[in-house]
Amino acid sequence: MTIVNRLTVDGRDYFLPEPVTELKQQILAAIQAGGGYVNIPPLRGGPGIDILFSPGMPVTWSQIDVGGADVAGAADDAPDTAVDDEFGL
Repeated sequence: MTIVNRLTVDGRDYFLPEPVTELKQQILAAIQAGGGYVNIPPLRGGPGIDILFSPGMPVTWSQIDVGGADVAGAADDAPDTAVDDEFGL
């Protein structure tokens, strides 16, 4: 089981690897200081992206479980109808 953290800032989603505790503290400190840039690391390598956080900006955290234990069994539950048949194409 792999957990991916989703940070939603002003309607945009950023997917982050663990750990995110330090990043949460940096964002909170920037907001408490009246605003500031925080570097959001990429999910897979690269420089990341700097985001300006300010008071009142909508920020939401969520966790997503990707690659669950029964991923292979999910295809067995799929309906037998083709996608094109469902929409009359």
